[in-house]
Amino acid sequence: MIGAHFCLTTPSEVASYCKEARNKFFGKCSLVLKPGSTREVSDVVALANALNIAIVPQGGNTGLVGGQIPDSSGRQIILSTERLNHIRSLDADSNVVIVEAGVILETLQNAADEAGRMFPLALGAQGSCQIGGNLSTNAGGTSVLAYGNTRDMVLGLEVVLPDGRIWNGLRSLRKDNTGYDLKHLFIGAEGTLGVITAASLKLYPKPRDQQVSFAGLETPDQALALFNLARAHAGSMLTGFELIPRIGMEFAFSHLPDTRDPMAETHPWYCLIELSIGSDAVDGRALIETILEEAFEAGLIGDAVLAENTRQAQDFWRIRHGLSEVQKHEGGSIKHDISVPVSAIPRFLERAMAACEAAIPGCRLVPFGHMGDGNLHFNISQPIGADQTAYLARWEEINALVHAIVADMGGSISAEHGIGTLKRDLLPDVKDLVEMELMAQIKTTLDPKGLMNPGKVLQMVKANTKDTKQ
Repeated sequence: MIGAHFCLTTPSEVASYCKEARNKFFGKCSLVLKPGSTREVSDVVALANALNIAIVPQGGNTGLVGGQIPDSSGRQIILSTERLNHIRSLDADSNVVIVEAGVILETLQNAADEAGRMFPLALGAQGSCQIGGNLSTNAGGTSVLAYGNTRDMVLGLEVVLPDGRIWNGLRSLRKDNTGYDLKHLFIGAEGTLGVITAASLKLYPKPRDQQVSFAGLETPDQALALFNLARAHAGSMLTGFELIPRIGMEFAFSHLPDTRDPMAETHPWYCLIELSIGSDAVDGRALIETILEEAFEAGLIGDAVLAENTRQAQDFWRIRHGLSEVQKHEGGSIKHDISVPVSAIPRFLERAMAACEAAIPGCRLVPFGHMGDGNLHFNISQPIGADQTAYLARWEEINALVHAIVADMGGSISAEHGIGTLKRDLLPDVKDLVEMELMAQIKTTLDPKGLMNPGKVLQMVKANTKDTKQ
């Protein structure tokens, strides 16, 4: 169907597809298939369905919850979308681009830029993650504040269903009010309802000017006040507002080549602020200077530095985007991808940091992330000199501690990374019973044999070769 060259079978060929970047999830697989077209995906999925063989869709393999990794049975097949890597069309006048699932996010960003447009999804893995994976996990990133999650950038999808049928929903209309909006079933479903093969996505005008600043401050309460001040002045022109602790900056300076402290003095916390200006009528430099001056006069910040050019702005963002990667060099890290109401972030940090320090004396707390939309990556690096294996063995214990605080504050245990395997068993405790039942009914309706990425998101009973009931 797809050519022998694109059917990987040897252990050396399949090894990299069976583990994820954090080395937390490992699976077994005897066959990795790399179809090159939607029709080939359809043929493969239809055959797997007929033979009762489970399929695990995989994009750039940058997911952090194990959703793209097969189980340990060795009986699941990985379907890689890496060869579905074409930009089918780009209509700058309509601000629409149609891309295949295997297109690298950074490739799409560059294509939009060359056309005088912008695709705003931005995250640390953008040089290797694929659009299909971004869609399947409803990726967030650093531009959610202004543009929303990936879901908000989608006009239509092309999907191969678990029985091999192709749903062609590649509409490019901003308004199409004709019944159920099926695309939202597959966005964030982590490949459990079908294989996304292409998407119709929104493009946006390129900003005429961008201003980026680092501000140093003492407390998260001050960061919240600074955010409110910036939002009051800039409104929708505030396109980035990230919170970073001092220890995160130090990790970056130690492990990211060619990075240096942008500020002369150290501060307990930092805010990375970005304004994107779309009109020549607005002086972006004057606007961000006004925000920072008012913040300084109000005692919210101790100091700030403005990027003087595009390169320096990119260097600022490189520090932020590298925070997840640099923690690997500091030993074991217990991670959380949580969200709470924006107004609750200071109180959450106060409670969660105290609880973790009491549970693990000497732990190094590295909470950072998208303060403007309430999403923090509450990561905890092991104490210096601690045994990494023993430390990571406390993952579930610390997760339970942090998640209890999140629940008490009306938050979410998965803000942007998804559920996968990592948080699957936690889902029933944080979801309404009827909601869980509806999700299971949707899964059963679209995938009655339970062959599409089984065991991810929902724990369903897998069918045998003769009985297809869940």
